[in-house]
Amino acid sequence: MNTQKVICLILLITLITVVGCIPGDGKHTAEKPAGFFWGIWHGWIAPVSLIWSIFNSDIRVYEPQNSGWWYDFGFYIAIISGFGGISFSRRKRNKTVVQVNNNFE
Repeated sequence: MNTQKVICLILLITLITVVGCIPGDGKHTAEKPAGFFWGIWHGWIAPVSLIWSIFNSDIRVYEPQNSGWWYDFGFYIAIISGFGGISFSRRKRNKTVVQVNNNFE
């Protein structure tokens, strides 16, 4: 199987899995609100939720039926670690100083 096809298949499966657990899908109620770990998950998939909410007005980036402070804490931890972690993975360039030899004899 071609490498590109495998990558596309993995991305498609990942997208379907992520969309199945998106905030605002009606899974959480006032009796069973989203907690800390759901906050982490919803923070990690926030970019997908944002794009999906453009096409479906029932989908939200943030789960309205949540447990309060703990959900918020998990959500923001995931946002910070997810998007802040991108800066750690960037390739750092070594800045070399070029010394010019100005030797006038």
